[in-house]
Amino acid sequence: MIEINNTRPPLYDPEAVQPMRDELVYVGFEEATTPELVESILGEKNDKTILVMINSVCGCAAGSARPGATLSLQNNVIPDKFITVFAGQDRDAIDFLRQKYLENFPPSSPFMALVKNGEVLFTMPRHHIEGRTPEEISEALIEKYEEHCNNEGPSISEEAYAKLVHARACGSKIPLNEVNN
Repeated sequence: MIEINNTRPPLYDPEAVQPMRDELVYVGFEEATTPELVESILGEKNDKTILVMINSVCGCAAGSARPGATLSLQNNVIPDKFITVFAGQDRDAIDFLRQKYLENFPPSSPFMALVKNGEVLFTMPRHHIEGRTPEEISEALIEKYEEHCNNEGPSISEEAYAKLVHARACGSKIPLNEVNN
């Protein structure tokens, strides 16, 4: 049985990380901020493919992961759904996700996985993200979409995507949440 404490506040100032959340939501990611939301999405056995992105304050890896993930959703074949859980922010949801669905993978953030019927089809942990450009990350994701997905893309129009502003912040400069100090 998975024990989750639903009382832990976020580690980082929620206002400071909001732009990092917004860029994913803008292209259609659903935020899974609680264990219940994670389970309601990933627990369905409906043959839908789901891109799961563990968002992160890490400036280097996440600074490429978010743009890579959003760019990949401009492809003409994309997952049926895309969800994001924020490490250090959605702490209970992250714990649940890692314990129930990603138990065979070392904790990593950022991290991306393609999931279908609760089964992990593909992962891209931090060490496969670091040092790669957003375009290289996007290409790797698209290759898996074309192998496993059937949903028609893009997630948003080319015109809307052109207006997307990617969060550019160094994780070491993001203040800790005052509740934790």
